[in-house]
Amino acid sequence: MSDHLIPRPVRDSQSEMAEIVLPNDANPLGALLGGRLMHWIDLAGAMAAHRHARNHVVTASVDHIDFLVPVRVGDLVILRSSVNRVFHTSMEVGVKVYVENYIADTAQHVASAHLTFVAIDAVGKRVPVPPVIPETEDQRQRYDDAGRRREIRRSELERRRKPR
Repeated sequence: MSDHLIPRPVRDSQSEMAEIVLPNDANPLGALLGGRLMHWIDLAGAMAAHRHARNHVVTASVDHIDFLVPVRVGDLVILRSSVNRVFHTSMEVGVKVYVENYIADTAQHVASAHLTFVAIDAVGKRVPVPPVIPETEDQRQRYDDAGRRREIRRSELERRRKPR
């Protein structure tokens, strides 16, 4: 096995990103635009995927996103990402989003998403990704859940490909 494919623990690629919601990020009511949050989720997920693969990655899919609480202009948004599971050239990354009130020292869960990234070389050809090692009970649970979600994504893709 090459050095590039030596298994790596989840903690090696966990990432955190922070954004302050500015007026340009919001709708006329002063609430964060869903599209802006989705963009930040994609960036946060890509950070963990890049760190794990140590290669270029592209977004292959995003599972659904539920927006649980509103986020307002001036709020601090924290996005935490980690690689849940690696397949061969793809990996599932989980991103959890919080809105933090830095004055009251509180945080609320805003949204969560699972994204699939594919590692590619400089010409766009898929390349293998090293396995991920879940170390905690939570990481093992996310690892197992990622396998189930992959099966659901695959069967849904097959269903959509069948001629009607």
